[in-house]
Amino acid sequence: MRSRVTMVLAIVAVLLGGVLLVPTAYARLAGDDGSGGTGGGAESVAAPAPTPPPPPTLAAGPVSVSFNGEFFAWALMDRQTGKISGSPNMASTNSTESMIKAWIVSDYLRQLGPTKQPTAALKEAARLAIIDSNDTAANKVHAAAGGSYKPSTSSTPDAVIQRAIKICGLTDTRRGNVAPYTGYWSFTRMSPRDAVRLGDCIADGKAAGPTWTKWVLDQMSKVRGTTAAKDQKPSYGGGRWGIINGLPKSILAQGPVSIKNGWTPLGYDGNWHVNCLAVNGKWSLAVMMRYPIRNKLDYGAQVCASVATQLVTPQPGAALKVLQQPAGKL
Repeated sequence: MRSRVTMVLAIVAVLLGGVLLVPTAYARLAGDDGSGGTGGGAESVAAPAPTPPPPPTLAAGPVSVSFNGEFFAWALMDRQTGKISGSPNMASTNSTESMIKAWIVSDYLRQLGPTKQPTAALKEAARLAIIDSNDTAANKVHAAAGGSYKPSTSSTPDAVIQRAIKICGLTDTRRGNVAPYTGYWSFTRMSPRDAVRLGDCIADGKAAGPTWTKWVLDQMSKVRGTTAAKDQKPSYGGGRWGIINGLPKSILAQGPVSIKNGWTPLGYDGNWHVNCLAVNGKWSLAVMMRYPIRNKLDYGAQVCASVATQLVTPQPGAALKVLQQPAGKL
């Protein structure tokens, strides 16, 4: 009787011991010896942290705008690589209007060199030419830079515009040819492809030089005023609209975006001539167009904003809707 009891107890002990040994062995295989450290078995390896996505930017991509007008073109430069993408007609030209004021100011300031200062009046004129797109102020700076307004049949731009072509490597830019405004700086013909080169030239310091580049870009980031009638005057006007309105907060939060727009309703062809230029550390974007005056300035501002929004990568969740107008798609 006793021997049978002993045998039964021995079998139970073996079974219980096996059950108890299983989790202990499993724990050791998992690298835990029960003491809070690692055992002699395989060690656990933490999964690598996911790589954060790159911050949003503007990059080459398709743009679809149902445009009601005579001319529409755009170009985007990747300032890291220098590559330019854009619409098939990005080498075609439009009159620059006030967009060229950013160059006029830069050209004047670069010529001062590292030690000479502008007079208080000319520095204020340079500031107003950019932030308020003031024509009278721009004329003063243009003259101080060595420019001249001489109507003629010559196809050669004045000295200020010639320097833009040479210093910034412009290939499509030429003197305006609309009488009686031939030779006037605002009628300079420029393509979107050249406009983004101009933006890059201003941002990288070649245009204004090392002493004044930061100042010029700062003024361009402070452009003020809207398309509203109260902000539009005969010789100056609100210019903070267009590309800047098409950028999401995730891009604007990365640092200042410098802009300079140009806009004029011209009677000789019955069109608004509207241009938008914006540049930051990563890209330079230009949109240029001509469309009937009856469509008003807001129309052009919205086209510029739409192009910018469509080029944002990755696309924001609340992108601006592409303009829908009863016209052919470009």
